[in-house]
Amino acid sequence: MSVTPLIPQSKLPALGTTIFTQMSALAQQHQAINLSQGFPDFDGPDYLQARLAYHVSHGANQYAPMTGVQPLREAIADKTAALYGWQPDANSEVTVTAGATEALYAAITALVRPGDEVICFDPSYDSYAPAVALAGGVMQRITLQPPAFRPDWDAFAALLSDRTRLVILNTPHNPTATVWQKDDFEQLWQAIAAREIYVLSDEVYEHICFTDEGHHSVLAHDALRTRAIAVSSFGKTFHMTGWKVGYCVAPAVLSAEVRKVHQYLTFSVNTPAQLAIADMLRADPAHYQQLPVFYRARRDRFIQALAGSRFDILPCEGTYFLLVDYSAISDQDDVTFCQWLTKEVGVAAIPLSVFCDGPFPHKLIRLCFAKQEATLDAAAERLCRL
Repeated sequence: MSVTPLIPQSKLPALGTTIFTQMSALAQQHQAINLSQGFPDFDGPDYLQARLAYHVSHGANQYAPMTGVQPLREAIADKTAALYGWQPDANSEVTVTAGATEALYAAITALVRPGDEVICFDPSYDSYAPAVALAGGVMQRITLQPPAFRPDWDAFAALLSDRTRLVILNTPHNPTATVWQKDDFEQLWQAIAAREIYVLSDEVYEHICFTDEGHHSVLAHDALRTRAIAVSSFGKTFHMTGWKVGYCVAPAVLSAEVRKVHQYLTFSVNTPAQLAIADMLRADPAHYQQLPVFYRARRDRFIQALAGSRFDILPCEGTYFLLVDYSAISDQDDVTFCQWLTKEVGVAAIPLSVFCDGPFPHKLIRLCFAKQEATLDAAAERLCRL
């Protein structure tokens, strides 16, 4: 007897495998240098690895508390106070999550109701829109125009409606490598102050900021933080993206709603990794304090190595990504160009159009410089041949 398989109606019919997975697989297939997916090709601190081994060997191998282990939540609260001048309550306002992406999903799921409108700034990280769609929300996008990619606050105000529920921002910004200024947060507050609108601030690259003013967090704005959820990533900070440990900081009333989703989405996060990170935050805060210098050196080395190429290099204020314009090299669209670049030149990159909804006429690609110096030099040498 043959049985016809049931095929579910997809909740995300337009989505397939992410471009990051596709380009990494293509890079492996053609033995290309992978500057596409945003992960380092070097390990994190030795001390952090040693503390993980210590906690594993000393029995910290069962479920952690749903909200995160106490030492880590307390270390996060103290770190937040030192950086942004405000001390969250470690018990009610800090939640450890399985990476930043889980925190983003839990926050969106907790806040967005069917029919609610969510504003984001395009180009935008690709996990936002699917989470909004699954929550029944409607994405409203404001396009950031190159090369400055600055928010247009008049356009933002015009987009607000009685159905606007949430604003998603990202600074330092992936993929444009730009950074919000202090005035941007004030402009945001002035626009939404009289409305019932929440803010989700994706700050996973908070410690990889190269501007003189440094990173401005939503948590440093006295008014905005009363209705905001800030998301951070230890994977980015400690070069350990595979550990998938992140966290969010929010007022107790918002944290309570996020935790309702988190407890049934993940429940708890890797126990020995949490304890190791807590130890690292206490023992070596200099690590994240020195990240701007660490990554600026790689950025500058890569830019200098590309100086003889035909790429036009855009400014990089933060993150470990560099945008380049390939107009002088090819008329191909950015997806086709990246495929060609991987197969024929041996360097994998990410096309910028995948971060946008709708037409993207610019010839821009994203390169990751969170790599060893030898990796960057080899990639630049290939790119300079074009």
